[in-house]
Amino acid sequence: MAYIGTSPANGVRRKHTYTATAGQTSFSGADDNNVTLTYVDTEYLDVYQNGVKLVAVSDYASTTGTSVVLVQGASVDDTVEIIVFDVFSVADTVSAGSGGSFGGNIGIGGTLAVTGVPTFTGRSVHSGGITVANDGQIGSVGDADALAISSGGVVTFSQPPVGTGMDLLLDATISSAVAQYDISSTYINSTHDSYYLDASLHPVTDSVVLYIRPFVSGSVVTSGIAYETYGIKDGLIHGDTTAYIRTSRNDIGNADGESITISGHLQNINSTTIPFAFSALTNIVKTDGAHEGNIVTGALVVGSRASVVNGLRIYFSSGNIESGTVKLYGIRT
Repeated sequence: MAYIGTSPANGVRRKHTYTATAGQTSFSGADDNNVTLTYVDTEYLDVYQNGVKLVAVSDYASTTGTSVVLVQGASVDDTVEIIVFDVFSVADTVSAGSGGSFGGNIGIGGTLAVTGVPTFTGRSVHSGGITVANDGQIGSVGDADALAISSGGVVTFSQPPVGTGMDLLLDATISSAVAQYDISSTYINSTHDSYYLDASLHPVTDSVVLYIRPFVSGSVVTSGIAYETYGIKDGLIHGDTTAYIRTSRNDIGNADGESITISGHLQNINSTTIPFAFSALTNIVKTDGAHEGNIVTGALVVGSRASVVNGLRIYFSSGNIESGTVKLYGIRT
């Protein structure tokens, strides 16, 4: 075990004994017991000559830390004893029991274990990144799990992030046939004014067209919709006050691999002055090579401008949706 100063085995009082020669004044180095004289503070030094305690400065000088010099030379065979008391300073320390503050930099070569809550007034810099325990959380005192990180590295926010961007609200897979797929007010509501739709669908029935209808007040709209669909190969088709938005100029096949993919933007969801609008790019893949790209626009008519949209229905003109995926993102502005 390490000690500050001299270890207990050596004590805290060290005696040096010298046998003087005629007229000797300086005593240093190894004594009669081959112990070398050293001291730190002259205040913690006692000097005896033939058992008589000498007075510092008047009788001797002790300024070098390695020697004692008598004012008057000793007689031959005089015994000079120098008693050194070990001293050390414990100033400028932080109490282990009461705590305190370090004013300078601190370097730690090993592991720093903190059982309380660390507080940093400045910015923390870590060249290797920050590691959080498996299934750990990052958050404020009032919301300890604002950001949760799973053992697999998945990050989950307890509240939607603030600022521009997109929030994934719905990520659905259709694995068995359904007549239509409805996106409810759980996902389309007053939280966002604009949404992005990403869908790929395969029909049960051959030669069908994919339609989209909005919901207003929880009911699907079946009239008062206007749309224009431009097939890049075959030109324009449109409707003025129809029951749906048509997403392709031509029909879609049901052979394996045939499908329609939608990349769409929903706008004016909560507006009562500008009608709901939908715009998209759609892509049809066919086994006969007659692939098709479409530019699609659709909206509620002007007379329905006060209608707040809170859902979307996706369906084919005939038969069911056999399979596909539907993703919906809320756009933060």
